[in-house]
Amino acid sequence: MNVLLLGSGGRESALAWKIARSPLIDHLYCMPGNPGTAAIATNVDCTLSDFESIARHIYSLSIDLLIVGPENPLVGGITDFLHEKMPSLMIIGPGRDGARLEGSKDFAKAFMARHSIPTAAYNTFEVSQLEEAGAFLEQLKPPYVLKADGLAAGKGVIITHSTEEARLELELMFGGKFGNAGAKVVIEEYLSGIELSVFVLTDGRDYLMLPHAKDYKRIGEGDTGPNTGGMGSVSPVPFADDLFMSKVEERIVKPTIRGIAAEGMNYCGFIFIGLMNCGGDPYVIEYNVRMGDPECESVVRRIDSDLLEHLKAAAKGTLSLEKIKVSPKIAVTVMAVSGGYPGSYGKGFPISGLDADFGEDDIVVFHAGTAASGSGVVTSGGRVLAVTSLADSLDEALQASYRHLSAISFEGITYRRDIGKDLLDF
Repeated sequence: MNVLLLGSGGRESALAWKIARSPLIDHLYCMPGNPGTAAIATNVDCTLSDFESIARHIYSLSIDLLIVGPENPLVGGITDFLHEKMPSLMIIGPGRDGARLEGSKDFAKAFMARHSIPTAAYNTFEVSQLEEAGAFLEQLKPPYVLKADGLAAGKGVIITHSTEEARLELELMFGGKFGNAGAKVVIEEYLSGIELSVFVLTDGRDYLMLPHAKDYKRIGEGDTGPNTGGMGSVSPVPFADDLFMSKVEERIVKPTIRGIAAEGMNYCGFIFIGLMNCGGDPYVIEYNVRMGDPECESVVRRIDSDLLEHLKAAAKGTLSLEKIKVSPKIAVTVMAVSGGYPGSYGKGFPISGLDADFGEDDIVVFHAGTAASGSGVVTSGGRVLAVTSLADSLDEALQASYRHLSAISFEGITYRRDIGKDLLDF
């Protein structure tokens, strides 16, 4: 098979790393990819918003299967666009209707309500409803959760403990803090518990449960500071035992898949379900319509079966015949980011230590915000590299990731030193 993978971040690096190992692969292309994917695939330069150019490349490269990594092209309707031009092309990624589960927080909450999927109580307000939004805040107990309705690169969620701060944030969001994404704001009741990311691959009727993970969003240790796109992840999560996961599957996954089918959504691809474990009961925080990042970097390390075979089956509608094999080992991902992230940061700093060899085969460095510069690699984004280790215990995996990360450096390198530490007591 000839496969084209859209995207250039750590998620796409991890997917490429796994797909490149499949016996089904003839040629793997990454668009636009990064220096990490260039070592295992052929990078193709193209803007992901230019659907016409992507279509031309699919023709010229004789692509059999397209995998859409990031959310923006999916919400923009790339699947519908390409299927209209090439009905036989296999695509992993929902159509515009299914992508609304991520593209609109309000749509997703209404979907959950229609299909009796447990989630926090909420209401949605537009710019003209600032007074009504303030009145709704008064009905809730702090802390308050404010979510930009549209896509905000994983940073459109504000949690505040005072009504005054919540009102100020509302004004900022309506005023353009998150661009057009904040034209509508969802206000939710706060759910107290531990977060979990659950991943499902579906063909719109059947599904495979992929390994679950926990990610760490805030920039500072002890979960302090502003939200980021993700500072690290751990898979599996110790508190997600068989009993809890059976609740997740029965109360959330199955109703979600049934709802997608009942509403006639064009949905073939991943569903990322962000959950809160509230005293042993799962509640949905949000849906995403692609793999998470940096959860993907941990999740793919634990998939022992052929992921490309599963993806092909999903695209062909035969996922019910597939069986996934998952490693019992623990995967830990630690993200190295640019100094100043998630605020302003510099780019173009040389990265050293990428070729460091500790003699450990179970450590992989996934590129995220990097670029080639001469014979070297430089920083080009906020989240730069993800170091993922696989080991028999959480403590061993943590030590391996941090040991390897200590050999890598670039100007302003920053990373959390407490990833996974909160799970050691479970």
